[in-house]
Amino acid sequence: MSGVLQLLQAQHSVSGKITDLISGEPLIGVNIYAPELSIGTVSDKDGQYKLSEIPKGELILQFSYVGFEVVNRRLFISDSLQMIDIKMDPDVIQGQEVVISGNFTSTQHENTLKISTVGIDYVNASGHPSLIESITEIPGVSMISKGPGVITPVIRGLSLSNILVLRHGMPIENFQFSEDHPYLIDENGLKQVEVIKGPASLIYGSGAVGGVINLVPEPVARQGMITGEFTTRYFGNTKGLLSNLGLKGNQKGFVWGISGGINSNKDYIQGNNEKVSNTRFNRYNIKSDIGLIRKKGTFRLFYEQSKNNFGMAVLPAFEIVKDDNRKNEAWFQNLTDHMLISQNRLFIGHVKLDIFLSYQNNNRKLNGNPDSEEFNRVNMTLQTFSYRIKANHSFTENLKATFGVQGMYQNNKNHEAPDHVLPDATINEISVYGIAQYTIGRFKPELGLRYSFNSIHVPYQEAGGHSHEEEEHEDEEVFIEYDGQFGNLSASLGSSFVVNEENILRLNLASAYRSPNLPELTQYGMHGIRFEQGNPDLKTQQNIEIDLGYHLHTKHTSLDLSAFYNFIYDYIFLAPTNDTTDEGQKIYRYSQTDARLYGGEAMLHIHPHPLDWLHFKSTYSYVIGEQMDGGYLPRIPAQQLYLELKVEKDAWKFFRNMYLSGGVNFVFDQNHPSAFETATNGYNLVNMGFGFDLKVNRQLLNLSVTANNLLNIYYYDHLSTLKDLGLYDMGRNISVSVKIPFTLKN
Repeated sequence: MSGVLQLLQAQHSVSGKITDLISGEPLIGVNIYAPELSIGTVSDKDGQYKLSEIPKGELILQFSYVGFEVVNRRLFISDSLQMIDIKMDPDVIQGQEVVISGNFTSTQHENTLKISTVGIDYVNASGHPSLIESITEIPGVSMISKGPGVITPVIRGLSLSNILVLRHGMPIENFQFSEDHPYLIDENGLKQVEVIKGPASLIYGSGAVGGVINLVPEPVARQGMITGEFTTRYFGNTKGLLSNLGLKGNQKGFVWGISGGINSNKDYIQGNNEKVSNTRFNRYNIKSDIGLIRKKGTFRLFYEQSKNNFGMAVLPAFEIVKDDNRKNEAWFQNLTDHMLISQNRLFIGHVKLDIFLSYQNNNRKLNGNPDSEEFNRVNMTLQTFSYRIKANHSFTENLKATFGVQGMYQNNKNHEAPDHVLPDATINEISVYGIAQYTIGRFKPELGLRYSFNSIHVPYQEAGGHSHEEEEHEDEEVFIEYDGQFGNLSASLGSSFVVNEENILRLNLASAYRSPNLPELTQYGMHGIRFEQGNPDLKTQQNIEIDLGYHLHTKHTSLDLSAFYNFIYDYIFLAPTNDTTDEGQKIYRYSQTDARLYGGEAMLHIHPHPLDWLHFKSTYSYVIGEQMDGGYLPRIPAQQLYLELKVEKDAWKFFRNMYLSGGVNFVFDQNHPSAFETATNGYNLVNMGFGFDLKVNRQLLNLSVTANNLLNIYYYDHLSTLKDLGLYDMGRNISVSVKIPFTLKN
């Protein structure tokens, strides 16, 4: 019944009763959630529920309860009140998550794209001090790291400027062109993380060639309630502490929330028990939102601020940083980020009109030797104004379409600091797109087209700034100036085929683009410990990818298989040259070549009957990246196989939702390095964990303990930038997580 369009005559509210399909008993505490509105409620002691202020038109409601199959109802709301009763079937493998990152909000079974999801509870129990590291257990997702703080995601071998990260539906802009520039994101206030693997430029624009990571916020508080949550996690390896505290309320549709968090870590310890100096990091964030939810629309305003200090594990720092503190004092990035987002959604008949606006102010400073006259070496501010306007219309039960306009105005400005990693510049981008989806029996074809135009203006200026340490000579100065315009066309064609309720096939063909960005065109100067040089002759990078997927979901088995082939014309990458600067530093220059990436992923989850307490999970990922003129692409992860056994028990004495898990991550040799990389030996990591819920009086408490790299082996990850310095990845890390939800007004 999930995903079937049902015609309801409703006075902007839906109500009914939820019962157990087998016993007929009412179910208490079932979560009812409308993902597009971020509103929800729970069933009472009689299994009754009511969700008010529902707009007219098409909407998905999700009914979820521990130990039962998730039920999704696609509703078509008109004018008069009706009831909808739900009978939930006991289930052992959860599935059918509602996702909002695709072309249309839909369930996983209805979507033409396979979108992977990770719930925030899983992130909290993962034992990793970074959100990005927590989602790398999704097959096809990995990371480039410079320690546990400085991490950038990789999707199917593509990274940096080739993937996009969204917050509240808007792109995050914080100089993500380099592996030294981490995304300033955390799990505070999130419900889940969604990952699109494959080109998504059609709906999100330039930068989504390789995929998208969407940070989905938590639902608003239920009507008439003020609730909160405190979470804290301790990481034994880094002596790290991550804590978040949040409150949210809902009074007759006026919603609000406020939260704050801290993540402070010392230098990490390798598997050989040696410390990696200056990998410490400290992060602080404050988030707030207010909004109004009505049947004619939702209007919400978000403000987020973060202050971040990331130690840089570079040779000059190793000579200075000898202490065992967590405070950043030498060779560290000081990053401050402000983001203001206006998220408005109007319901006009059967049309949903989204008007999303955002302003982001990102200041990046690089501080070096505190004893130097030029302690602050880099100081630049990136300001970005973005807009996304789209209309979604359901013409009939089987035909719907989305039309949108997106754009961005961006300005980069250098302040008083000697090194200008990027020049002063302005960037303008605008695009229009349309997507249509039609259901024909078991087929659901989807077609989209997008045109984008952007311009980059760099006024005449000195390249790379200058140094005050020695006298400059006029004939040594280098000046840059650039004016460029790029027009791009992208398209997608895909379809899902529902063989039956348990088997689904997906086929997608997409052509995506990425214009060369500011650093690739104009960068000139030292960046970290190497000299990097842009290339003003770069052309637009265009790709064609075909993706084939198969999904099986039964009561006791879930299986996902996917294979892809991605051909990229004029792939842009940074590579070392044979040239050096006058001081002897090797020059790295941006270049282009045709390339291809191909591979696949698999995910298997078995819950053998009648062993209701046992789960077996396995994931596998493999990707090859090749230059068409010979050689391999850089930053391609090794193939991985992960096996896990998990034992669960619903209740025992005072404990609820208990689990014990153990897994092994088999990482194979990476024998296909690029010309400036070296091969990397494989390794195996053993992980274990347990957790439970405990109710003391009326207060619920969730506790989990996780041990990653339990055997404390020392190894190199192929994507670690510390590998070239002979530094291993993190050794054994035992973490403890505590979550305490509470209610101030019910």
